[in-house]
Amino acid sequence: MRLALSWLTVLPFHTNKVDRTAARTAIAVAPLVGLLLGLTAAGLLYAAHKVGMPPLLAGLLTVGFLALATRGMHLDGLADTADGLGCYGPPERALAVMKDGGAGPFAVVTLIVVLGAQATAFAALTPDRLPAAVLAITAGRTAFTACCLKGLQPARPEGLGTLVAGTQPWWIPAGWLTALTAAATLAITDNRWLAPTAILLAAIITAAFIRHTIKRFGGITGDTLGATCELTTAIVLVTTTLSP
Repeated sequence: MRLALSWLTVLPFHTNKVDRTAARTAIAVAPLVGLLLGLTAAGLLYAAHKVGMPPLLAGLLTVGFLALATRGMHLDGLADTADGLGCYGPPERALAVMKDGGAGPFAVVTLIVVLGAQATAFAALTPDRLPAAVLAITAGRTAFTACCLKGLQPARPEGLGTLVAGTQPWWIPAGWLTALTAAATLAITDNRWLAPTAILLAAIITAAFIRHTIKRFGGITGDTLGATCELTTAIVLVTTTLSP
């Protein structure tokens, strides 16, 4: 858990043990980090509502808080993955583009669309639907476990992907998905099917996205983990803002 908090937040947790065994456990408990971030984000949105802050401003500030709280790491992964998917050539070419560090047009547009969708969805959440923010952010970190299923290979011989690829047995993401779906039935009281539908829709799209990135890059990378997290979060948020 210390390693998960160190990796996924700016909290001052440190550990000297960073091996494959520790990484496996850190990925398995990553949804708990999402729960912590989600509760904090929901608290910020509730406070903003109480003081009469314009909803869109509250949504933008929440997105900014999450970026700050995670060092912008997942957003960097989203940008790099977008550029990698947008370029031509073999997997080696795509990986080189992702490693370059610059932000191309695909990265810029993807960040605008995904962050804009998240901010707008946060703004649309009424106080009685704030549990959806917790679900969405937790679901985003649950996606890490799906990215690291046993049998999936890293795209590079070094980096975070090598450390975490293939570390998760199938029952870890399945268990978290079941728990999230069960919790979702209680999240939105005016439409009990909306939040579970959002979780299941995100699971389907996330699985397709993971499959596509593995086919394009030849395996998983730390960047694709971050991209999957942000995409999953956005899908759940947007779906749960729909009218009953």
